[in-house]
Amino acid sequence: MKPAGKILAAGLLCAGLVCVNYLASQLPFRADATAGGAFTLSDGTRAILKKIEEPVTLQLYYTRDVEGLPVSYKNYARRTEEMLRQYVRAAGGGVRLEIVHPEPDTPEEERAAAAGLQPQLLPTGEPVYLGLVAIQADQQKSLPVLSPQRESLLEYDVSTLIHSVQQIEKPRLGLITSLPLQGRPFNPMMGGRPQPGQLVVSQWEQTYEIVPVESSATELPERLDALAIIHPQGLSQSLQYAVDQYLLADHPVFVAVDPASAHFRMQAGQQAMFGGMTPNLTSDLPALFKAWGVDYDPQQVVGDPNLATPVNTGRGIARMPVWLSLTADQLDADSPATTQLRSLLLIEGGSISVKARDGRTVTPLIRATDKSGTTPNYTLQFAEPNALASQLVGTGEKTLAAIITGPFTSAFPDGKPKPADAEKDGEQPADPTAPDATDTAKTDSLKEGRGTLVVIADTDWLLDDYSVRRGNFLGNEFVEPLNDNLALAANLLDALAGSSDLISLRGKTSSQRPFTVVQAMEVKAQQRYQDQLDALEQRLLQVQSKLSELQSKSSENGRLVATPEMQKTIDEFREQEAAMRRERRDIRRSLRVEIDRLENALLAANLAFPVVLVGAFGLWFRSHRRRAA
Repeated sequence: MKPAGKILAAGLLCAGLVCVNYLASQLPFRADATAGGAFTLSDGTRAILKKIEEPVTLQLYYTRDVEGLPVSYKNYARRTEEMLRQYVRAAGGGVRLEIVHPEPDTPEEERAAAAGLQPQLLPTGEPVYLGLVAIQADQQKSLPVLSPQRESLLEYDVSTLIHSVQQIEKPRLGLITSLPLQGRPFNPMMGGRPQPGQLVVSQWEQTYEIVPVESSATELPERLDALAIIHPQGLSQSLQYAVDQYLLADHPVFVAVDPASAHFRMQAGQQAMFGGMTPNLTSDLPALFKAWGVDYDPQQVVGDPNLATPVNTGRGIARMPVWLSLTADQLDADSPATTQLRSLLLIEGGSISVKARDGRTVTPLIRATDKSGTTPNYTLQFAEPNALASQLVGTGEKTLAAIITGPFTSAFPDGKPKPADAEKDGEQPADPTAPDATDTAKTDSLKEGRGTLVVIADTDWLLDDYSVRRGNFLGNEFVEPLNDNLALAANLLDALAGSSDLISLRGKTSSQRPFTVVQAMEVKAQQRYQDQLDALEQRLLQVQSKLSELQSKSSENGRLVATPEMQKTIDEFREQEAAMRRERRDIRRSLRVEIDRLENALLAANLAFPVVLVGAFGLWFRSHRRRAA
């Protein structure tokens, strides 16, 4: 072919590619090849769209013609618009889409500000908008900022917005907790800084009206649709009775207890520095659990070498066996609350078991592996990760969370606690002149009933520190999930009293793609070399102890007083110490040998694959041309 013909062919090829790309962008359907279908509307979204009774208008505000816009911003705005058009097509007239470009100093910018959208500032100081507003009749809700870092949660955010704008009255969720989930305002009498609320509560507030209940209360608020009890401490007898009766009256109850709260352990360390009272690290509902058939030991923490989480100890990376990194293999695949989830992180939690009973259904939601064991919670304060791993003895699978439905027996067979019991708890006693107060309580009390109870033996998983990463995008803070902890928290409540349609959206995609093969190799290597490493550490400690003892024998002026024999012994101990340190480095390096070999193999394969593919295509093309000639 002549050079001019080759140039013409190359130009036609480029033009053809441009035309194909444009035509493909205009097609009314898309092919989604992402893991988990990140850009395909889920069944939960389609169910929400089918339930729309009055059209919902979605207004997408994004600034597009300002100089200096990042490419990531433009691409994300375009992908967001494409997904919203999928909503319009799937809703069949139930959703309308309006695209608004709020340029600076325009009426559109004033509308964006009035809708509660937050401008993002470019390095040049120019404000830009990327937010979404949903309107139905006189109801209006908004997503003030759409961040590319939450792209995997875009469908969930949009569907939740559409669902919330249709809600006239939210379900009421009672919340009993000793954790600062809702934050703490500044108290001028007590001092200290105000504490912001945790994201789990902000997420619940999108669907529920949160009704706080103090642990000293004597009864529950009226018209609760669900009840959440998180790290209960010091609940009054009357409140425990109210919780017991609430469950037996066929109402849903969610309970999270903890044998070793990492939050309160950190707080205890801070208070010990200033001579304050040490907070209680454990939580339990012994009387209620015993009556309800739930066995839980508040003094034992579950550890699992197969699920250990790598942590930075200050002296390197070690695997913490009581920080459990759970995958889909440890979650119930049939429960709506966990079927879509891929990764969870539980921090120093416990285990539960539930007694069988006729008519009762028990569904273990989260389980550790058969290598899991337990360790007393008091060992966590001083033990190193490797020491904890060596203390664990595998005793079989442990259930970390379960949902129980069916019959329950009351923890108060004699009815509401008597005034004397209430006074022991510090409550205001009932009026003794009230006629037949005790008899009335016995008559009205439920001794048995049906209910739905969710129990999980950890509370730290609900906190921001272990569930999200905060960052900044164009001057606005964004929150990116580290795992599916917050999705589990929302799913559990939605499974009890909320919208089941939203459950399938959470955890649909996850930024977590754990290298399970590498993790398994790390566990095996750790087990193979741990005994050798522990023995070496013991020898090293003995040598260091003897060396310190010899060096402590000094005269008054601080100089070492030693005979030549003692000096020779000291030198020998120093040589042994140096040799042991080298041996320890070699053992730790050998822990990574197989993993490094796998990484090098994958790197070589990634580099070689494109070359082999292009070479094979070239050979095939050359052979085909020869046969054609």
